[in-house]
Amino acid sequence: MSKHDVNFNERLQAAAKARQTTLKNAKANAPMNAPDYAERQAERLAASIAREKRREEALAKKLAKAAQKAEEAAAAALAKQQAIESEKAEKEEALKQEAIQAAALKAEQKAARDAKYAARKARRS
Repeated sequence: MSKHDVNFNERLQAAAKARQTTLKNAKANAPMNAPDYAERQAERLAASIAREKRREEALAKKLAKAAQKAEEAAAAALAKQQAIESEKAEKEEALKQEAIQAAALKAEQKAARDAKYAARKARRS
């Protein structure tokens, strides 16, 4: 019997047997059957947990830093507002002092004018 004399059923059986052998070899070579598979999986899980923990810590640091920056910005804005208000109060006080001085000067000038007028009137009489 030559290879050309093989009928269809025999070829199907040979193909099925080859698939069975391939499947058996694949199962034998599967990583799950390796002796250190559980250890490697545990290491991967531990690494994954550590990575997630580091990611959470980094996120917490980032949020804390953002909160601190926001707090500093609010404090700076408050200080700036207070500085503006104090500067405004100082300007108002300076304007009041200038107004008082101007009024005092006008009163002195009026008193001097009145004195001159009274002196002139006294000389004429």
